[in-house]
Amino acid sequence: MNVTRILGIDPGSRITGYGIIETDGSTTRYVASGCIRVGNGDFTARLNAIYTRVGEIMLEYAPQEVAVERVFMHRNADSALKLGHARAAAICGTFAGGAVIHEYAAREIKLAIVGRGGADKAQVQHMVQAILGLDELPATDAADALAAAICHAHSRTLRGVLQPAGAGRASGRRSWRKFAG
Repeated sequence: MNVTRILGIDPGSRITGYGIIETDGSTTRYVASGCIRVGNGDFTARLNAIYTRVGEIMLEYAPQEVAVERVFMHRNADSALKLGHARAAAICGTFAGGAVIHEYAAREIKLAIVGRGGADKAQVQHMVQAILGLDELPATDAADALAAAICHAHSRTLRGVLQPAGAGRASGRRSWRKFAG
């Protein structure tokens, strides 16, 4: 049984959620989750705290893959830039573990977890709790991170089912060249 550990990240300039799951393709198991709270202080110090803590999480839990929520457009450009910086700090923190990074839009994650791309945070929390069999409702940011990890687990399972063994980009090109001859 091949088990993959996945770290989900919900980036934020004040609170960054993280969630770790394991999957073998048919079952998903909760490992850990939490929130990196960096407060309202100096922005560069907050980015460094996100970077450092994500690096520590990578070393502690050793996930093979990472699922990060993509930045969406804010009406406030300053907020979007700060979120983008926080996201970059979190992604750079994952480099410590050498994991493969995957990105998902918030709507894509909500659709995979709740069945509706416009789901609210409470709906995501409840579905994450149900999917992982948690005794308590996870914090909203941790739930969003766990949802990203679960979305990736489902996505990689679906890719494995749809893509025949040994089929990949290179073999597809070779097959086409052989066919076109």
